[in-house]
Amino acid sequence: MRPVLLLVAAALAAPAADWIEAFGHRWRVPVAQDWTVTTEDGVETLRLLVARPQLEPRRPIQYALAETPDFSRVTLEAEVRKEPASERGRRTSLILVYAWRDEAHFNYAHLSVDSAEQVPVHNGIFHVYGGERVRISPAEGPPALASEDWHKVRLEHDGATGRVRVLVNGNVLPALEAVDLSLRRGKVGLGSFFDRGSFRRVRIEGVPAP
Repeated sequence: MRPVLLLVAAALAAPAADWIEAFGHRWRVPVAQDWTVTTEDGVETLRLLVARPQLEPRRPIQYALAETPDFSRVTLEAEVRKEPASERGRRTSLILVYAWRDEAHFNYAHLSVDSAEQVPVHNGIFHVYGGERVRISPAEGPPALASEDWHKVRLEHDGATGRVRVLVNGNVLPALEAVDLSLRRGKVGLGSFFDRGSFRRVRIEGVPAP
């Protein structure tokens, strides 16, 4: 096959993506119109406006992925706020993506108004490896998003040990700690499985993988 045809074929095979800019980074998103960047009370805020759940295989696709090197160790900090229940009258959740290799291989923390004991596929650390998401953290402890206020979250991942934990308002929640040695490096992102929400004061610090 000619080189030009190879490039065209590769472009057609690659997943479509748009780009937005926020918090000093470029972010890859499925559809740019699903997101908006505004300034609220003098603070830059990224809002997810449209939920795009994927049913088969069951894993999240609606997240903004930071354009950075792959990290072997990373800390992702942010203030997050779920969609107010009054807007749609349903429960809501947000996710923090880490160790992202591609659309079918990544891990994420699911932050929910539910405890894992209430809904086992909510409020925990999940692993995606070519198929549907699988829970890899304990189903213990309180929900991460206990109110409609802003929550300070901090995700810490160390690829050398495979350990990840998420602190919410300075507290370590049992359901948000896990170990995975199959995905030791990757990018980070922000989004939701099937809801809307907002993010601000986002900071990414990490050690690029060799």
